[in-house]
Amino acid sequence: MLINNNEYLKIIEDIKSDIKKSQYKAALSVNRELIMLYYNIGKIINEHKSWGNKFIDNLATDIKLSFPDVKGYSVRNLKYMAKFSETYPDEEFVQTVSAQIPWSHNTLILDKVKIPEQQKWYIEKTAENAWSHSVLAHQIESGLYNRQVTAEKISNFEKRLASPQSELAVQTMKDPYILDFIPFREDMLERDIENALIKDVTKLLLELGTGFAFLGNQYRINVGGDDFYIDLLFYNLNLCCYVVIELKTGEFKPEYAGQLNFYLSAVDAILKKESDNPSIGLLLCKSKNNLVAEYALRDMSKPIGVSEYKITGSLPEELKKQLPSVEDIRKRIKNNADL
Repeated sequence: MLINNNEYLKIIEDIKSDIKKSQYKAALSVNRELIMLYYNIGKIINEHKSWGNKFIDNLATDIKLSFPDVKGYSVRNLKYMAKFSETYPDEEFVQTVSAQIPWSHNTLILDKVKIPEQQKWYIEKTAENAWSHSVLAHQIESGLYNRQVTAEKISNFEKRLASPQSELAVQTMKDPYILDFIPFREDMLERDIENALIKDVTKLLLELGTGFAFLGNQYRINVGGDDFYIDLLFYNLNLCCYVVIELKTGEFKPEYAGQLNFYLSAVDAILKKESDNPSIGLLLCKSKNNLVAEYALRDMSKPIGVSEYKITGSLPEELKKQLPSVEDIRKRIKNNADL
C-alpha cells in the first residue's frame, strides 16, 4: 500500500502534538503554581521596597531556615521575583501566558529583552514552540523579533495567496535568515552552502520555523522530458503547501524570480494535491535591493518572497533538535512505498 507523503507527515505532526500535550499537561500545572507563587512573592517584596536591600537578604535567610531542602529562594532569585512582578503588572497575562513557560525562560527574557512588546512576544513564541532554554537564548541573540516582526519583508504573498494563508506566509518569513552554523569561506558556491545546510538540516529547520518538513535538495522535476533541479524542497504543515527555496550567493537579480516562478508552476502541476494550498517560493540571496525585488515580484504569477541570509558566527553546541529526525521519516516513507 502506498503512503501519501503529505498525509503521513501530517499524521506524524499530529501525533507529536498529542504526545507533547500529554507530557506537558501535568508539568504545566505545577509550573503555573510555581510561577504564580514567585509572582506573588515579588509583589510583596515590591510593596516593601522602603525597607531596603536588607529586607531581601533577611527574607532569603529566613526562608532557608524554614525550608532547608527547598531551592529557589536565594537573594538573586528573590530579586528576579520582584523584577518579574514589576515588569508584568497584568496578573491575567502572567497566569495565562508567562506561566506556560519555565521560570528560567522567564528570567532569561527579563535579562535579555527590555522592550515590553518584545518581552511578551518572546514569551508567547516560547510557549507556542516549546523552545528549550538554549534555543530561546539563540533566538533572542539572533534578533528574531526584528527579523520576523518588524523587518521590511519583500513578497507578493498578499496579492497571490488567499487569506489566511497570505498572512501566515508573511509571518513565516524572516529577513535576514541567520545561517551562522555554516562554516564561511569567501569562495563559497551555492552548492557549498546548500550542502552545509543539508548537513545540519535540523538547525536549518529551527531557523525556518515550525511546521517545515524537509523533502530533499537538488530535487528533480521533469517538465516536457527535461530535468530541472530545485535547491531545497520543503512541505510546511501549518501552511499546507510545498515551499521551494532557491539559494543565491550574490545580490538578487530579477531573473531569479522568473526561474523560481517556473519551479513553482512545475511543483503545483506535478506534486501539489487537491487538498494542498498553492506552493510558495523563497529566494535567499546574500544581498538585495528592495525596490528591484519589489518590481521583479510585481507581475509574477506565483507567490514568492525574497530575503537575505547571513552565514557568519556560530550556534551554541547545546542546541537541541526541535523536530524528530526528518531523514528517518523520509526513509520510512520510502521503505513503505517500496512494499
